[in-house]
Amino acid sequence: MNTMRDFSDVSAEPAVHGFLHEPAQPNGDALVLTHGAGANCQSKLLTAATNAFADAGYLVLRCDLPFRQSKSYGPPFPAMAARDREGLRRAVEVLRSKTAGRIFLGGHSYGGRQASMLAAEQPQLTAGLLLLSYPLHPPRKPAELRTKHFPQLNTPVMFIHGARDPFGSRQEMESALALIPARKSLVEIEGAGHDLLGKKANNELPARIVQSFQGFFKS
Repeated sequence: MNTMRDFSDVSAEPAVHGFLHEPAQPNGDALVLTHGAGANCQSKLLTAATNAFADAGYLVLRCDLPFRQSKSYGPPFPAMAARDREGLRRAVEVLRSKTAGRIFLGGHSYGGRQASMLAAEQPQLTAGLLLLSYPLHPPRKPAELRTKHFPQLNTPVMFIHGARDPFGSRQEMESALALIPARKSLVEIEGAGHDLLGKKANNELPARIVQSFQGFFKS
């Protein structure tokens, strides 16, 4: 059984705050997971996914982005997105001091978008990306694509996408993924929306995410 403890690193700015999940039987790899624009690292999806990864042997840090550390609710500040990416970079570096294995980076919606932008900027930072419900475009605004950095993304990436996600259809996601030169995979969750788990708990989803992740990254 994995153990969880509060985690904080204030040795540099921005600070890293969240929860560290230590597996009972480590596989040597680690994962940073963060939240979307309207949530924090204690969201139902993030907690369930983290527990599943830790049960599978991964050391997992689920953390709050700097914008959420600055305010307990409300959306991120667009002008401060670079600081959120720096927070993710710091989280990866924190885990790097705790394992000699691969370190993966991921997040839900806005958090996943910032993770992918960071990887495009710093391709050697992480071994791979896990993007849960990538916000391809705002709902009902399909022309406002968030794909400018995709051609520079050379990090292997797995997308987990709800079939009913208003932020992008499967066809739109497939067209967008064609812009990415790195190895990539799209896993569609039938009946799921942007939150993936939905109002009713989908107990099989976290295990499915881990299984798909292990298959794609050969772990």
